Amino acid sequence: QVQLVESGGGLVQAGGSLRLSCFVSTNIAVYIMGWYRETPGKQREWVATSNAGGGANSVDSVKGRFTISRDNAKNTAYLQMNNLKPEDTAVYYCNAKSLFTSGLEYWGRGTQVTVSS
Repeated sequence: QVQLVESGGGLVQAGGSLRLSCFVSTNIAVYIMGWYRETPGKQREWVATSNAGGGANSVDSVKGRFTISRDNAKNTAYLQMNNLKPEDTAVYYCNAKSLFTSGLEYWGRGTQVTVSS
């Protein structure tokens, strides 16, 4: 069973930065890596995606502030979050989608990010 373990969350003041990491227990070169976030009472929201071929994209609300990256040699994906805002407060989840098997994906257990004003 593939496991994803997120780390790097915490409490930060508005304007601060955090770097989330997602270690995956398999070769991530064949996975599309993504970050999502969820707040109480809301649906889980897509934040950013790192494609296996090197491209990346993100939701408009974080463009220019968040950067997704990956290190295939370390089987780890990252989310660098700068200029954090209170509305970024959420549980952040890492996701891995298989390139070759439709519908096969894995989730981490999440890491809490809290931004104080």
